[in-house]
Parts: sequence; structure tokens; C-alpha cells
Amino acid sequence: MTLPPRWHAVANADELRWRARAFVAAAADDAIRARGAFSVVLAGGQTPRALYRSLRDLPADWERWQVYFGDERCLPADDPERNSRMAAAAWLDHVAVLRANIHAIPAECGAERAAVRYRRMLAGVGDFDLVLLGLGEDGHTASLFPDQPWGEGVGAPDALAVSGAPKPPRERVSLSAARLGRARRVLFLVVGDAKRGAVQAWRAGQSIPPRAITPPVGVDVLVEARLLR
Repeated sequence: MTLPPRWHAVANADELRWRARAFVAAAADDAIRARGAFSVVLAGGQTPRALYRSLRDLPADWERWQVYFGDERCLPADDPERNSRMAAAAWLDHVAVLRANIHAIPAECGAERAAVRYRRMLAGVGDFDLVLLGLGEDGHTASLFPDQPWGEGVGAPDALAVSGAPKPPRERVSLSAARLGRARRVLFLVVGDAKRGAVQAWRAGQSIPPRAITPPVGVDVLVEARLLR
């Protein structure tokens, strides 16, 4: 049985950022206490960028963090449009996370090869402690787009090669819906009037990618209150 999303209304982007920061901190503390390490999957985009900047001064046991990425654009490794570079510039370059514990998707080698390599890397990784995700205007999350394969169900690969993204770059790599759902907590961050249609579609039960991400405990959604009206 899939639990319905838990919608948490916030007044604005500032409140969302600080509530997300507290959510991340609690997930990290719980995981390190229970298992000695914290595995987190990062999202790209402007909303997560603000969250990442706020994490720089988090009093965290950074050496116990294992950092993964939900998706990546097939661009050179140092391209500022890469999710890995954004996260590094906004946050990871400013804290003591071990470089060996930051597991970027090697998307510079092309979608197919990168997806195979990331699957191999994830083969020994259990359930993630926390997955962070956004929501696109068209209802996409990570690089799982409407009307394209999402990698659902038993036997789905952990990572997918995406060759037809509706906006450039068209080649990307994304964790599958099944792998994103293998998590103890999943948190969506949703701000901006442009997301209203996607939020309404999700709440109305339409078939969009976020509905395919079904961790056992369900997902949490931090969303601006005005998008729920």
C-alpha cells in the first residue's frame, strides 16, 4: 500500500529553506545515530541551491556523509550547469565532506555509459537515508519526464540514460523512480507560481513522475501555501 504524500504548506521560499534545512539535519542525525553514516541524494535547480547554501554552517559530522545525485546533465565535468558543480559551489566545497564520499554521476562520458557506471557504483549501496527532489513546471522530477520511461517496479535499473529531455541538454542520466523510492525519507521542495499546474496535477492523481516514487513511508512535500489553493 502506497501512503499518500504529506503536504507541508510554507509561507514563502525562505520558510521552505529553513524547514528543509531542519529536515536534512534531523535525517542526518537519525541515520548517524542508527547506522553510523548518512546517505543523501541531491537534487538540482534553484530551490535546492538556496538550501545547500544554508547547510554550510550546519553543525554536522560531515565525514560520515555519503553524497549521491538524483540526476545529471551530460556536460563537461566542470560545466557550471552540472548539478554536481552547483552543489559543490553552493555547499560541498565549503564543508568537510570527504571528496571520496561525493559520488558524482560521470555524465561527461555520455548518457548510456554514465548510467551503466552509476548502476555499478550503486550496486552495493542500500536504501538511501534521504532523497531530495524538486518538481518541474511540466511535472518532471530528477530527469524523469512525463511521457518517457521512469524506471518503475521490480527489476528497474538504478540509473537510466535519458536521450530526449524536452529542454537542453537533451542527454542526461537519472536515478530511476524505483531507486529514488528505495529511501527512508523523500523530501520534495516546491516553490514558484510556475509549479501550480504540476502541483494540481499531482494532487488530482494524474500520472506524473513524482507519483511513481513510492518509498515505504511515503513522501513529504514542502510547498508554498498559495500553490495548494
